Amino acid sequence: MLTGLTDNIPFPDVKGATPEGLVAVGGNLSPERLLSAYRKGIFPWYSENQPILWWSLDPRGIIPLDGFHIGATLTKVLKRKIFEIKINTAFENVMKACAVRRNGSSEPGWITEEMISAYTELHRLGYAHSVESWRKGKLVGGVYGIAVGGLFAAESMFYRESNASKSALAALIERMKERGFTLFDCQMVTEVTKKMGAIEISREEYLKRLNKALLQNCKFA
Repeated sequence: MLTGLTDNIPFPDVKGATPEGLVAVGGNLSPERLLSAYRKGIFPWYSENQPILWWSLDPRGIIPLDGFHIGATLTKVLKRKIFEIKINTAFENVMKACAVRRNGSSEPGWITEEMISAYTELHRLGYAHSVESWRKGKLVGGVYGIAVGGLFAAESMFYRESNASKSALAALIERMKERGFTLFDCQMVTEVTKKMGAIEISREEYLKRLNKALLQNCKFA
């Protein structure tokens, strides 16, 4: 039976999640609630017409930092320095760009105005970050996510020019290595992230790695 959250009810044990990975329903997107979620291996994922849904997937997608794959095309793009990489200069704009449905669908997406407001507050508090690709003074790609301890949980990315989001992702990986991060959570493996080295691990293994990562004192920015 799923737990219905209110402001005072903590998250249940993720071992009680549904087979699809749903842990709880309801609650809010306060900084305290969101940070508690990420520290327990939980993240929010819901549409505008739904209550807040909290998930802990099994299996879980991660990108091993030593297994990140840069293809020949992206290697050329990075060597030519086509994009100027910036960090945390346009966080809210990155989120809003990620929220745009590229397939032309009129259905509401999962990055709602409520989510944008909540994560922008986390950004203000120093927990949410964006890595951005700029070209000729315009934001053309980027990725954003949450950093806690040695964990970086990537939420979404977008591009307006080919390889712009991948360039931002490559810069994010390098930043993580430089700052001593050990766990890059991508939640689920897609065709794009699989080509870049994403793998699936069990929830149990993910939580073991998460608990170790949370003991670190890494600073993303």
